[in-house]
This record gives sequence, C-alpha cells and structure tokens, in this order.
Amino acid sequence: MNTTELQKVKQRYNIVGNNDGLNRAIDVALQVAQTDLSVLIVGESGVGKEVIPRIIHDNSPRRREKYFAINCGSIPEGTIDSELFGHEKGSFTGAIGESEGYFGVADKGTIFLDEVGELPLATQARLLRVLETGEYIRVGGQKIMKTDVRIVAATNVNMRRAVSEGRFREDLYYRLNTIPIQMPPLRDRGEDIILLFRLFAMQMAEKYHLPKITLTDEARTAMLKYKWPGNVRQLKNITEQMSVLSENRVIDGEAIRKFIPEDAESTQLVAPGGGGSHSFESEREILYKILYELRGNVSDLRREMNSLRKQIDAARGGITAGGGANLPSIIPSADTAVQDVGRATPVVQDAVAEEISEQESLNLESLGRQMVEKALERNGGNRKKAAKELGISDRTLYRRIKQYGLDK
Repeated sequence: MNTTELQKVKQRYNIVGNNDGLNRAIDVALQVAQTDLSVLIVGESGVGKEVIPRIIHDNSPRRREKYFAINCGSIPEGTIDSELFGHEKGSFTGAIGESEGYFGVADKGTIFLDEVGELPLATQARLLRVLETGEYIRVGGQKIMKTDVRIVAATNVNMRRAVSEGRFREDLYYRLNTIPIQMPPLRDRGEDIILLFRLFAMQMAEKYHLPKITLTDEARTAMLKYKWPGNVRQLKNITEQMSVLSENRVIDGEAIRKFIPEDAESTQLVAPGGGGSHSFESEREILYKILYELRGNVSDLRREMNSLRKQIDAARGGITAGGGANLPSIIPSADTAVQDVGRATPVVQDAVAEEISEQESLNLESLGRQMVEKALERNGGNRKKAAKELGISDRTLYRRIKQYGLDK
C-alpha cells in the first residue's frame, strides 16, 4: 500500500503514528478485508486492537451488514452461550422468550470477539463448530441453526501458553489464527508517543477550554524512555491528568515524575495522589469487621424484640386477668412510626399477632451462605472463580460449600 492510501485510512479512523509495526497491521487488515478468512489480533492491553476489526469490516463485502463487538471477558460464564448462540423459551430460569443470539442477529455481517482467550471451554467447542460448518444449536434447543458470519478475534493472552495449559483449545486457536495481526506495544513505537501526547493534549484543551500543555526536552526524553505498561490507554489517561492537574502548562522533568515513575525501566503504574499500595487483605479485614458489627447489631435487635415480646405477653396477661386492661403504649402509632424511621426504632404494627422466629433473623452464618451462593451463581458454578471473587482459597470455599450443604 502506498503512503497516500495509508494516511487516508489513518485519518478516517483517527489513527496517529508512523511506526512500521502499526503500518504493517493496517496493511494486513486491508488486504484480508476482501476475504472471509478468520483473523486473530494479538497485542497487549491498551494498544488499540479494537480499530483493526472495524477497518476489516468497513472495507469488506459485508460493510453494509451488521457489525457487533463483543467483550468475551465481561459476559458471565453461565450466560455467555445464550448471549452468543441464543436460547429457546423456557430453557432456563428467566428465559421468558426465545433469543437469536449474536450469531443469529449478525448473519451476513461481522462479529468481533474481544478477549477471546477468556471464553469457557464449552463455549470454545460451540465456536469451533460455527467456524468449521457455520452451524450451531441454541441453548435448550434441538434444531440446527445456520449462520454466515465473519469472525475477527483479539486477545492479550499468550495463546500458545493457554493451549499448553489446557485453557484454550488447540484446534480453535489454529482456526482463529488463519491470519494473525500483531499490534505493537507503545514502548516500541518511538516518536509515536509524542505524537499521541500532542493529540490527547489538544483534545483536552479543546474539550475543556484549557491552555494546551507542552513538554520540555527533559520531559520528552522521560516519556520516550518509559515502558508504558498500559500502552496508549495509559498515555491518554496520564495526558488527561496532566492537562487538569498541572498549574504550569509547560511540563518539565520534575513535573513529569509526578505522573510516571522515575525509573525509566519500570513497568509499574504510578498511583494517583502520589503512591500507596492496594491491599486486598485490608479489604477483607474491613469486610469481616462489617460482618461482625452487623452480627452485633442483629443481636442487640433480637434482645430488644425479646424484651418487647415479654412486655406484650405481660400486657396480654393483664387483659385476661383484669377483663379489659389497656395495653401499655409500647406499640407506636403510624405517625410515631414515620417519625422514628430516622432513628431506626423497631416498629411493631401488630406485635400481638406477629411471631418472629429465630430462623428468620439475620445472622452471620446465613449471610455467609448467601454470599457463597451468589458468588457461585455469578460464576456459573465455577468454584475457582467464585473463590477468587470472595477473596478466599479454593479449599476454604470447598469447606464452606460442605458446611452450608450447597454440594447436594
């Protein structure tokens, strides 16, 4: 492709940079667009992989058909088959009607599967069948459906390692990887870093009516030497921070060190506000503290209710013995109840008739059971993912599943 055509494509998709690796990726995307071959885009997170499938679709014979970009990592494992391949009415709880799924709706068009390396193995088998035969079966269905869809996939996962570890099917990997496109990381793009910085700085200045920030030679050198672990996404984020937070609109070496590490070889991100580490252990300690405080509050509430019940029983005894004694004024009126909501006072509208059982009271064990059940439900029964979400080990989760009787 000649330089003029390449620049037209970059202008259309707002691509900035002249790096050879970037130009090669765009060139391959345009060449493969005229075919129906599967494409696998590989690159680190934040390098801008999502622009390549858009180029492929817009320059293909399918450009007038539908285009769907799907983040496979954001869809829960328990529902991803339904999302992709559709479902029949009544096939699972909540399936009040049938659904075509993305592969049904996107027939004749293009589907971009971002983070394809996160797909569950069962879903990978379904996807392989679509790639090989164009056929699939809806969740809960028996009829074989046909679709004619162009698939473009992307991942930041080391796919060869994922295959060797059994996390990704080898046959699916080779089907997706018919045409590989490698997106270069920002640290390998040289002067593109400065060009992107200028673009983001100009966008911020125009959007928020701010004076545009510029770099001194020292700051420029620091930007070029930094490894940019978050790639273009991180560069945009840091440029926006500097545009808003820097009083001096000329960013020098001292100012740049507030936003990127002093160590040029570092691949760590600078924490906003000047540092500090994130501790999930601290988060768990806070959660446990809240749970124990909740248990104490429930215990206090139970004691108050028991005391109230005794007073009511005594009042009932007074009615029986005295033949008409009035109940003590322990049952608030509706007006009093409304006034007392802000003080969290227990309101009993018919305390004589209502019985509160111990089983219905909140306690730490029932709350823990609910947390485990919800975590398992959100992760489709996958114990390893549920344990990770809860911040506990697989063994601890297994013991709790046994303790709560959730394995039956």
